[in-house]
Amino acid sequence: MSITNNVIPQGPFRPRMDIVLASRSPRRQALLSLLGLSFYVLPSKIKEPPPASGQCPEEYATYLANLKAEDVCQQRPDCLILAADTIVVLGKKILGKPRTEDHALEMLQNLSGQTHEVITGVTLLCKQKQINISFTCKSSVTIAKFPENVLKGYVQTGEPMDKAGAYGIQGVGAFLVQKICGSYTNVVGLPLTELVEHLDKIGAIGLASNI
Repeated sequence: MSITNNVIPQGPFRPRMDIVLASRSPRRQALLSLLGLSFYVLPSKIKEPPPASGQCPEEYATYLANLKAEDVCQQRPDCLILAADTIVVLGKKILGKPRTEDHALEMLQNLSGQTHEVITGVTLLCKQKQINISFTCKSSVTIAKFPENVLKGYVQTGEPMDKAGAYGIQGVGAFLVQKICGSYTNVVGLPLTELVEHLDKIGAIGLASNI
């Protein structure tokens, strides 16, 4: 298990509990660091199952976050485990990460000119302190209509290959996004407004000036 913060934290908050992020995502790590929090990184090793029949997207995102949190909590029951899973939903179809460049292009062509939903399920779990909280955040994202050669050019950057929905709003893929309704940080992968509210409510964080 490694700690992420090697610099003086600049955000307004400080942890009151040991926080473990159950993700290797550099985007989630960067967002959490923005708050001023030091934390450990211990990625979950579970294999993500596909959605069950009749399982709605919000339930699926929460289910995955719960699985990751439970997995890591077995190793650190004394810490507050923070797990998250972000999915992209077009209509009723959940879009995962592309398997190949052709698959990424197909996803982007389907999203082009359409509005889709980005849903993040988040779980906060600490067995020792009997904390078990799950919540979801949903944002609507409209992708501009671009011709195939532009989408191919984006795919060739390599950025889409580890992103749900085959684009990264915080990177090169920002040019694709025409409009967002809802939380931007949710689309990146960790809804900070809702997260801070829950962390504060359970006493896991406090203002730096008060600690």
